[in-house]
Amino acid sequence: MFQQVAIPVAVFSLLSLPARAQSEPAPQKVDPIEIQGSRNTQLGVADSANSGVITQKQLEARTVYRPGELLEATPGLIVSQHSGEGKANQFYLRGFNLDHGTDLRTTVDGMLVNQRSHAHGQGWTDLNFLIPELADRLEYRKGPYYAAEGDFATAGTASIVYADRLPARIASLSVGQNGLGRMLLAASPEWNTGRLLYALEVFHNNGPYVNPDNYRKLNGVLRFAEGDDSNGFNLSAMLYSAKWNSTDQIPSRAVGTALLPTRFSTIDTSDGGNAYRASLSGAWQRSGADSVTKVNAYVVQNKLDLFSNFTYFADDPVNGDQFAQPDRRVTSAVNISHRWLQRGLGQKTDFAVGLQLQNDNIFNGLYNTKARQRLATTREDHIIETSAGAFAEAGTRWNETFRSVLGLRADRYRFKVASDNALNAGTAQDGIVSPKLSLIFGPWAKTEFYANAGRGFHSNDARGTTIGVDPKSGDAVDKVSPLVRSSGMELGLRSEIIRGLQSAVSVYRLDFDSELVFVGDAGTTEAGRPSRRVGIEFSNYYKPYDWLTIDADLAFARARFREPDAIGNRIPGAVEGVASLAIAIDNLGPWFGALQLRYFGPRPLIEDNSVRSRSTTTLNGRLGYRFNRKMHLELEGFNLLNRKDSAIDYYYASLLPGEAAPVDDIHFHPIESRSFRVTLTMNF
Repeated sequence: MFQQVAIPVAVFSLLSLPARAQSEPAPQKVDPIEIQGSRNTQLGVADSANSGVITQKQLEARTVYRPGELLEATPGLIVSQHSGEGKANQFYLRGFNLDHGTDLRTTVDGMLVNQRSHAHGQGWTDLNFLIPELADRLEYRKGPYYAAEGDFATAGTASIVYADRLPARIASLSVGQNGLGRMLLAASPEWNTGRLLYALEVFHNNGPYVNPDNYRKLNGVLRFAEGDDSNGFNLSAMLYSAKWNSTDQIPSRAVGTALLPTRFSTIDTSDGGNAYRASLSGAWQRSGADSVTKVNAYVVQNKLDLFSNFTYFADDPVNGDQFAQPDRRVTSAVNISHRWLQRGLGQKTDFAVGLQLQNDNIFNGLYNTKARQRLATTREDHIIETSAGAFAEAGTRWNETFRSVLGLRADRYRFKVASDNALNAGTAQDGIVSPKLSLIFGPWAKTEFYANAGRGFHSNDARGTTIGVDPKSGDAVDKVSPLVRSSGMELGLRSEIIRGLQSAVSVYRLDFDSELVFVGDAGTTEAGRPSRRVGIEFSNYYKPYDWLTIDADLAFARARFREPDAIGNRIPGAVEGVASLAIAIDNLGPWFGALQLRYFGPRPLIEDNSVRSRSTTTLNGRLGYRFNRKMHLELEGFNLLNRKDSAIDYYYASLLPGEAAPVDDIHFHPIESRSFRVTLTMNF
C-alpha cells in the first residue's frame, strides 16, 4: 500500500495506481521487525515531512474519551471540548486555535465534515458520528502544498477511511463511571456479489458534571461494496442522532462559591442541544495498466439546535444571555479525479487532474432564548453556497535521488444570502488560484529531504460577504473578502536510518492575509489583521521489538499578527507548545496495553499576552486481556493523574448574579476527572 512515486499522499488517497504502474523500483527486503504493526513507510511516497498514514492497528491501540480524539494520532494535533459531549470539538494545530474546525480540512470516507457558513462557526466539524472500530486508516498532511486539497486545508488535513470489510464480526459492550454505557454491533458478511457491512452503536454518558450531560447517541452505518481499491465501488448510508445538556466554560472567579461550588458546576442548566446527520454516498474506481479514475459523490443532511450562555447576564439582566443557533442544511458534492503515468526520455511523470463540486443549501439563525424558549430574533438567513474546484498536478522523478511535484488549483465560489434584514442580503462571488511546488531529495541512507511551498485559502462565512449592518446594534459594518489567501513554506527531513525508527523534523512558515472569523456567538463577522506562524515539529515512531511501540512528538509554534496595534500582536488562543508520548505493548501472550501522555502548553488569551492560560497534562491508559482469539476484555483509564487542568480557556467579560457590572475573567472548561470504563468485545 502507498508505494507510488511523486504523488502527494493527498492525491494518492484518491488516485492509487496498480502495482505494475509504480515508478519505484521493487522494494528491498525489510526485516519484519521494522514493519510489523508499524506506520506505512513514507520514503519515496510522501512529498513533505508532515504527511503520513496511521494504520488500523495503531488506531486500535489509542485510548480515546470521545471519537474526535482519534485525530490526535496526527502528530502535533490537539482535540479538546468546551461544552457538552454532543458539540463539535475544538482543534489546535500549527499555532492555530482552529475553533470547531476552521483550517483543518476533515473528511470521513471522502465526505467533507467541515460545514461552511455554519450558525456557530465557519468550518464546524462534528465528528461524533465517527465509529472508531470502522476506521481502516487515518491519512494526514499539513500545510497548503497539495493541489487536491482545497477549502480549510491550510493548517492540515485529516482523512478517516472506513473499511469495506471487517476481519470478524464485532459485539462490544462498555460500562464506566459517570453513567457511561456503549454497545456496538458490526459485521461485514458476503452478500450477493460483494460485501454488506453494517454497524449499530448506542451510547450514553453523563460526564462528571453537577448538571449531567445526559448525552444520548444512536449511530448506524450500512454499506455495500464490490471489488477492491483498484476496481470496484461502494454505496453507503449513515445515520446519527444525539441529544445532550451542556456545562459550558465557567468563570474562574466564581468557582468555590455558592454559585459554582465545584469546577464541574454550571451557571445555566438549560444549555445543550441536539444534532442529526444522515448521509448517502458512493465511490467508484477503475484502473488500467498506467491509469486510474475515481469518482465519489454524496448527499448529507445535517441538523443542529444549539443553546449556549457564555456571558450569563451581561446583555439581559432579567432573562439571561442564553442564545440559540439552529442550523439546517443539505450538502451535495461530486469529486472526480483521473491519474495516469507517462514515460519518456528516461523519466516517469505521474499526472493527476480533478474536479470538485459542492453545494450547500443552508437555513440558520440566531435567537435570544431563556431555558431554550425563544424570546427575540437577532437574525435569520437562507444561504446557498456553491463552489467548484479544479486541480492539476505533475510529479516527476528526474533521477534516483530527485523528484518534484508541481501543482495548480483553481476555485470559484458563489454566495447567495436571503436575510430577514434586506441590508444583509445579497450575492457575492470570488475566485482564487493556488500554485504548489514540492522538491524531494533522496533517499540517501534511508533519508529524504523536502522543500515545500504553496498557496491555499479558506472561505469566509457567506453572511459576512453580504452584511451591511450589525444584526444586534444596527451599526453599519464592512463586508469581508469571500476567500482568504494563505501561503506557506517548509523545509523537512524524514529518516528511517535507525532500525525500527521513523523520524521526521520540519520548520515552516504560514501566512494569512487576514484572520477572518465569523463570530457565531454574536452573529457578526470580524476581519482581523494579517498573521504569521513560524514553527518546528519533530515526530518519531519507534518499534524496537515486536511487542513494543513508542510514539514521541514535539511541536512549537510562534503566532503573531503582522500589523502593529496598540492592543498587542499576539493571536488569542494560538497554541504554542505541544508534546505527546504514547507507549503500546502487544504480543506478550494474552496481555496488551498502552499509555498516552499529552502536554498542551500555555497560550496567550489576549493580544498583549498579559493574560495566559495554564498548561494541561493528561495521562490515559488501557490494559487488556485476550481470553482467546474471539474474546477480550479491556480496562481504560482517563486522566489517571486526576489533574485539575482545563480543556480550554478564554478571557472575556461576563456578569454573574449580584455583580454590578461585567467582569473580565478567565473562563474555562475543566478536563474530566479520573474515570474508568470496562469493555468486553467478542469477535465471531
